[in-house]
Amino acid sequence: MDVGDNKPQVEPTGRPWWTLAVVSAAQLLVVLDGTIVNIALPSAQHALGMSDGNRQWTITAYALAFGGLLLIGGRVSGALGHRRTFLIGLLGFAASSAVGGAAVDPPMLFGARAVQGGFAAMLAPAGLSLLTTTFTQARERGRAFGVFAAVGAAGSAVGLIAGGLLTEYVGWRWCLYINVPIAMAAVLGVAMVPPDRPIAARGRLDVAGALLSLTGFAAVAYAFGRAESLGWGSVEVRALLVGGVVLLAAFVAVEARAAHPLLPMRVLVHRVRAGAFLAITLMFVAMFGFYLFMSYYTQAVLGYSPVQAGLTLIINALATLAGSMLIAGKLHGRVQPAALIVPGLLAAAAGVLILTRLTADSTDVFTVFLVPALVLTGLGLGCVMPPTASLATARMRGHDIGAAAAAYNAAQQLGAALGTALLNTLASGATVTFLATHRNAPPEAAAVHGYTLALTVAFAILLAAACLTAPLIIARRSGKDAPVQEQPTTSPTSSTRR
Repeated sequence: MDVGDNKPQVEPTGRPWWTLAVVSAAQLLVVLDGTIVNIALPSAQHALGMSDGNRQWTITAYALAFGGLLLIGGRVSGALGHRRTFLIGLLGFAASSAVGGAAVDPPMLFGARAVQGGFAAMLAPAGLSLLTTTFTQARERGRAFGVFAAVGAAGSAVGLIAGGLLTEYVGWRWCLYINVPIAMAAVLGVAMVPPDRPIAARGRLDVAGALLSLTGFAAVAYAFGRAESLGWGSVEVRALLVGGVVLLAAFVAVEARAAHPLLPMRVLVHRVRAGAFLAITLMFVAMFGFYLFMSYYTQAVLGYSPVQAGLTLIINALATLAGSMLIAGKLHGRVQPAALIVPGLLAAAAGVLILTRLTADSTDVFTVFLVPALVLTGLGLGCVMPPTASLATARMRGHDIGAAAAAYNAAQQLGAALGTALLNTLASGATVTFLATHRNAPPEAAAVHGYTLALTVAFAILLAAACLTAPLIIARRSGKDAPVQEQPTTSPTSSTRR
């Protein structure tokens, strides 16, 4: 794996579980900010005088900067040291959150959100790399990644709850200000995290790869976002998609030939690791659409307030926590990853399938439909995220750790962007068609028809994910592509603890 410039690392000392707490706090920030602003957006739009056409940039600016800069953030994490990069990311994220909260006009808010995304692109791979280099024993590694995944998975639901409470009771600006005390608490905690040594640089930064990955991902993500309003048949959307795919294909070609690539292809070509990336990408495609429809259905059809809608998702958050810590965390290292990932995908698929039976006049909606669906999807997500996060970075060395961590986070961002745009577009189209063919139907019935059609597609995606992932991650007798975390390994960087 091209590890000639690295020596085995000394086993970590100090407080590894403190490292987990600090990294989990940062993970909460990164995930939380992807959803907390959604509920605050109508109030922010009114306060700052945003147009309907421009308000999307409050969300899009963050997503584009985050996703587009992740691979660069992974390389920076290796070059500066994971702990130092993590600290810089926290400070920058706090500062940009404060600026966004104090925004006096839309451009100031959009710019602050983009800067937030840039620092999140440093935080995410640095945090995952710190966990990889700190927890090397199978049992402790499973527990650590279980907690980390639970925080990440529950962050979306927490963001909706916090966004509703803050917007309703103290104002939309606090949806950004709230990041500052959380980030500062994590900054103080970094003092207890054992320092690491930057990895010796191997040549100059892969500038061509950096530009191609940034522009390619940005083009694809922006196309997904524009598809919601323009439709997939729009010339603009198609041009962005084709251009983005071409740029990403050029990125792969450049990385395959580069002496010191931003994303070494060896990170992706391992059979089991590729299965982990595929599983988490398709899981996020389906689940972010699921969360979107839960928010719309509970508020627009059931008449819940934003706070009530957010609180409903607590069921999903608790189920995710149980799946991550009580199931995946305890079984990590004792069973093959496939025994967690494939059942997790199937459980999430079953939860989504329940909601495809919804109608506008369904009785006992909360107990018969919502609770089982939220529990099953939460358990599924909780069982999938820890083993895939572990597989993504296990046995990586040197700069490959940051690159693998960045690629894992980028896979989630790409899946979330695609899922939200794809499923929302399908739901909107089905709603319009239903109204055209059922002229006397109430709007709620049309909306539910759109939701159930899109959720049927989400169910199919999760089912396909289980079928495609299983042959990649199920262990073979040959050791060539064995699961990458089966045996305890020494920590995979060249740093030493002081």
